[in-house]
Amino acid sequence: MKEIGARTTKYPDGSDVYTLPVLRDPNDGAIITDSFDIAVYLDNTYPEKPVFPKDTKSLISVFDIAYVGQIWPAVKFPLVRAKEILREGSVEYYLSTRQKYFNQKLEEWSPEGPERDQHWSALEKAFTTVKTWYDKTDGRWITGDTFSYADILVASSLVWLSKVLHDDEWRRLTTWNDGAWEKLLADVKSECKVDQL
Repeated sequence: MKEIGARTTKYPDGSDVYTLPVLRDPNDGAIITDSFDIAVYLDNTYPEKPVFPKDTKSLISVFDIAYVGQIWPAVKFPLVRAKEILREGSVEYYLSTRQKYFNQKLEEWSPEGPERDQHWSALEKAFTTVKTWYDKTDGRWITGDTFSYADILVASSLVWLSKVLHDDEWRRLTTWNDGAWEKLLADVKSECKVDQL
């Protein structure tokens, strides 16, 4: 990251940290950090299939903040699960950076019992809220009939959860909101013309 000149982001204590994703465009040498900024750059540079429908960038940026605000109260639990699937060489870095961010040791993030139950409740509440947002549109996407970065946000977190949660935990999540989240992933696969997410 230093070698290519990527910018840092900040820990809550103000110190610098390098985060992914980062885009390095071989066509013009641009180096972009942060998912939202990458999407904006790609829309501006390669506008064939935009993910920000006309005049929606500011609204989708608000959606981004609102969505993260919904998911954030539950994030420590999936982060515990993410550690379980990492390769041995990645675990030390993963733990040191996340423990610094939360100022807590791994075992304090989401211990089994009432705190874990609270994280499950927060996750279900978040997705129930997001489902109400989808229910208010006239199409299958947040912006109606047009697939957008807002849908990418929701789908990418669902893909992450599908990879890190235990099978029974993922099955539990897919029962929420009458199976809306598996359907959304299927719709995104079809829209993006990919076999797997």
